[in-house]
Amino acid sequence: MRYLPKSPAEREQMLAEIGAQSIADLFAVIPAEYRLERDLDVPRQQAESEIIDFFRAAAHKNATDYVSFLGAGAYRHYRPVIIDSLVQRGEFLTSYTPYQAEITQGTLQAIFEFQTMIAELTGMDVANASMYDGSTGAAEAVMMAVRVTGRHKAVVASSVHPEYREVLATYAKHQGLPSTLVGYDRKTGRVDLGALEEQVTEETSAVLVQSPNFFGVIEDIAAIAKIAHAKGALLIVSIAEAVSLGVVRPPVEADIVSMEAQSFGVALSYGGPFCGVIAAKEQFLRQMPGRLVGQTVDHDGNRGFCLTLSTREQHIRREKATSNICTNQALVALMATIFLTVYGKEGIRELAEHNLAKAAYAAKTLSEQPGAQLLFKGAPRFNEFVLETAEPPAALLKRLLDGKIVGGVELSRWYPELGNATLWCATEVITREQIDAAAKVLAAGLVEA
Repeated sequence: MRYLPKSPAEREQMLAEIGAQSIADLFAVIPAEYRLERDLDVPRQQAESEIIDFFRAAAHKNATDYVSFLGAGAYRHYRPVIIDSLVQRGEFLTSYTPYQAEITQGTLQAIFEFQTMIAELTGMDVANASMYDGSTGAAEAVMMAVRVTGRHKAVVASSVHPEYREVLATYAKHQGLPSTLVGYDRKTGRVDLGALEEQVTEETSAVLVQSPNFFGVIEDIAAIAKIAHAKGALLIVSIAEAVSLGVVRPPVEADIVSMEAQSFGVALSYGGPFCGVIAAKEQFLRQMPGRLVGQTVDHDGNRGFCLTLSTREQHIRREKATSNICTNQALVALMATIFLTVYGKEGIRELAEHNLAKAAYAAKTLSEQPGAQLLFKGAPRFNEFVLETAEPPAALLKRLLDGKIVGGVELSRWYPELGNATLWCATEVITREQIDAAAKVLAAGLVEA
């Protein structure tokens, strides 16, 4: 009854109410080839204790002793243990984000503190709390620019995370929002400013770039902003690696900043849930999607918090809603808030410097191996870099995996012109010994090749 709470009689009653002859009728719309017509291949008639033992044994098969150089929008950073201790408190760990100001001052204050710290980090006037993730945040930022400018075209840098661009394409498909892709400079990995200037017109609502971009390269935001603003377009800067803001100058020339806050204490968790953010200049506040918490005083002059703006379908007439994202990531945003509070301003800077040092050592060590070279040397990077090798990436990555090393991301899937290029990431959790071990495997294969 714990796992199948409905009795056969209750099921028959429900089927009769909806006019179905059997449960199979409910799945008739699904093509037969996609329906499972057999029982699951799992042990039958086990006690709960046996089921738990089964899954614990299965969990031990997961690889936990591999070193990973993966990045590309999802980053492995150390998570202070205090994060889980606090977010699992009953006041926060609820099935739904409570907004009633009379009983949820703690939750509202946590959201307010999150917004404040994000605004300080990004150099913007106001930040929301929050979007699903960095990809939906970038897409929502473009939709926001369309509402602000009244224009219906966008220019997107090809160095924006490819999956972010795919999400934007899905959003734009039925919005009547064509977008133009602008390439990158093959020497620096930065946006091709000449091509960008040609593509931006008086019909462009927004220019979307990422910095550090998908190659780990830091863009010249001031130069890009000058081109966008000259034609009346808004500049949107997407940030996938939030820790970079510890040392990288915030994109203050941007009109809107879209950011993935996963690096701030959020576990990778096989891809989510993550925490997206939109921050913007104050004049665009009314067109921001999501919700914002404001600080006020009550009748007695005491400090208090309330949900100040929430322009989504549940709170506003549908035609005036700025987003169809119908929840926020309050619990995940709380993880980021705790992380930022624990580290503080100096701690975030030291963490970012640690990432810079690890990536610099990894880039130097790996690119010094025979047949390997570093791409995009002409611009500053953060904790990711692109490595080109004589050996095909598939063979290299397999050899690394045999040595319990997860190598970089093969880039030919999205950038075929880069050939045998892989994207590597080194955060503070990567050790010098692990980098040296990867270099040794790389060198062995390149010598053989």
